[in-house]
Amino acid sequence: MTDTRKLRFGLPKGSLQEATIEKMAKAGFNIQVSSRSYIPYVDDEQMEIRLIRAQEISRYVEHGYLDCGITGHDWIKENNSNVHEVAEFLFSKVTRQPARWVLAVPEESPVKTVKDLEGKRIATEVVNITQNYLKKHGVSAEVEFSWGATEFKAHELVDAIVELTETGSSLRANKLRIVDTLLFSTPRLIANHNSWTDAWKRTKMETLAMLLKGALEAEAKVGLKMNIEHKNLVKLLQSLPALRNPTVSSLSQDGWVAVETIIDEHVVRELIPQLKGAGAEGIIEYPLNKVVY
Repeated sequence: MTDTRKLRFGLPKGSLQEATIEKMAKAGFNIQVSSRSYIPYVDDEQMEIRLIRAQEISRYVEHGYLDCGITGHDWIKENNSNVHEVAEFLFSKVTRQPARWVLAVPEESPVKTVKDLEGKRIATEVVNITQNYLKKHGVSAEVEFSWGATEFKAHELVDAIVELTETGSSLRANKLRIVDTLLFSTPRLIANHNSWTDAWKRTKMETLAMLLKGALEAEAKVGLKMNIEHKNLVKLLQSLPALRNPTVSSLSQDGWVAVETIIDEHVVRELIPQLKGAGAEGIIEYPLNKVVY
């Protein structure tokens, strides 16, 4: 008998779509988006994918149209959605750092702190987050919804903007100065509360979270293999703290061992010459698909 159970899963349409589908592929789920269908193909018969704007996913999860979805922490807060958070991930369009919503003004603006915005006008896509921020600081200001392109509005139409940034480069390029950070945001896997109490769906979501986390962990790491004389092994491990918990196995050649480990990719270029200098031979660096702890 065919298992007809399905997990209805929302992925963010738009700016994060490509990055999310790429991460899902590394987690083992091949997703193909067709211009002729609003339901993407996924090579898992127990899953149905829906592409929905990140701004809306948490509402559809909360109300049960979706069992789960990936969206930003910012949109969960903006919608004040009552959902179960399954996992947090660190990936974005540009960096592996959390994005942040910032209060920004033109470089020449007299505004130095949020208090200086009393009676002023602010444009943003996150109206509720901004209003809550102003309320927390006891500031009364007008907050208007903006469909985007807020950078130019800060110079001509409003006194300040609240905008999403990862590196701040776009704001600097538009001659804007950051006054304060309202919220840090990372992608989250969220679940409908009723779906989370369903044992089958919960197991499916937990497996999905584990595989995604494993794929993301692997992106910043590589595997290293090498051979070294046993007499040099202790010295090698003591002098190279990056080689944490290596696997050491004997070789058929007497007095030699094989060492295998996983390390952060950014230290490899400094590490390999040191390994060579410590007597390691046959050094192999290889990419990883997943690292599951």
